Amino acid sequence: MASYQALLTLTILLLLNVPLATPCNFPAIFNFGDSNSDTGGLSAAFGAAPPPNGETFFKRPAGRYSDGRLVIDFIANSLGLPYLNAYLDSIGTNFSHGANFATAGSTIRRENRTLFQSGYSPFSLDVQTWQFNQFTSRSQYAYEKGGVYKEILPTQDIYSKALYTFDIGQNDLTSGYFSNMTTREVIDYLPDLMQRFTNLVQAIYDLGARNFWIHNTGPIGCLPYVLVRVPTIAAKKDQIGCGKVFNEVAQLFNAKLKETVGQLRKELPSATLIYVDVYSVKYEMFKNPGKHGFENPLVSCCGHGGKYNYDVNVGCGATIRVNNTDILLGKSCPDPLKKVCWDGIHYTEAANRFIFEQIADGKYSDPPVPLNSACKSLQL
Repeated sequence: MASYQALLTLTILLLLNVPLATPCNFPAIFNFGDSNSDTGGLSAAFGAAPPPNGETFFKRPAGRYSDGRLVIDFIANSLGLPYLNAYLDSIGTNFSHGANFATAGSTIRRENRTLFQSGYSPFSLDVQTWQFNQFTSRSQYAYEKGGVYKEILPTQDIYSKALYTFDIGQNDLTSGYFSNMTTREVIDYLPDLMQRFTNLVQAIYDLGARNFWIHNTGPIGCLPYVLVRVPTIAAKKDQIGCGKVFNEVAQLFNAKLKETVGQLRKELPSATLIYVDVYSVKYEMFKNPGKHGFENPLVSCCGHGGKYNYDVNVGCGATIRVNNTDILLGKSCPDPLKKVCWDGIHYTEAANRFIFEQIADGKYSDPPVPLNSACKSLQL
């Protein structure tokens, strides 16, 4: 099967008259997004995610809302780069190979409420873009001073050669529903999301970015936190038990995002922009779990009670104090390797590995370009 898929990708590339290229050898990654790719941003700003987060791979909390690694970790590893440090993490960080501006709860649109009022991050995509702007200018000033800065900061030429990854949009959709918006109201603000996304990609391009790897959003209607928190709309299920309306809205978002990326290609001819359909990969895990080594995909691994092992008031790692003793309520399941959903919101390391393995060779990309060749040398 793998050889057939590789041959199919090769054939498509030839039909598109896309010249084959050697791997790009990206020297760095700069990532933007939400909790799907946050490697420690929100933890640095507001306190670490508690155990058992990180238990499978890191054996301790590591700033990620998962039992282990995220897709961005597998991307970095596949390109021969260290795992990305969060831009907000000021302790012992090395940014010579890039930086991660993603924070859990982030949105494309700026939220009007604080993290503690809404649950959504103040580090929206425009803030992440401003942080990148600051990073590029301040890091070069420090680098020129020499000393240790030359070891922990990127050189000026890295910015045009680096890979820029994006995984954001899920929270823009769910925040609308959690604010009691109707589906029509959520759909009505999609054009504004796309315009904001366009403006911010252009701003990052103006700062030197040329190679963009852009994930669409996943099937939010299959995530327990959506099914539990918006039960009226979630009552309309598809054939596998996911919230049909939520997934239809996610697919509409993705269709508009794909159009937006296509338009950006016309406006930024010196850039390579790859649109990656992670929605289809994620939905496949929910639809055919046994085929891929998973079971009960709609049930969280780490949580507490209910049909989906998810309680909005008792999250993964939550404890109660009884007789001066902390009792763990939000427990991890016996075998996270068999679970798709970690905590009702995020994916397990096993699921993230599966997602990466499916998207890395380009068969879910538009155009169908492998991750390690997603640079301008392909002359797209």
